[in-house]
Amino acid sequence: MHTPDDALEQARMSYEGHLNTCRQCAADRAPCAVAKHLRRAYNSLDLAARRGASRGPATRMG
Repeated sequence: MHTPDDALEQARMSYEGHLNTCRQCAADRAPCAVAKHLRRAYNSLDLAARRGASRGPATRMG
């Protein structure tokens, strides 16, 4: 089973891999639309992971 950390690491690797292989990103020295999408996906996963970590373990009420 994948953990949130695995998903975050995969998103980071996808973004960095894209920047290293995309001709448009390399030629323009600016991220293309795909790179921007991958970066947003990474940022969303990172934010969700940090929010989850700040809450701590879930407790049952009742």
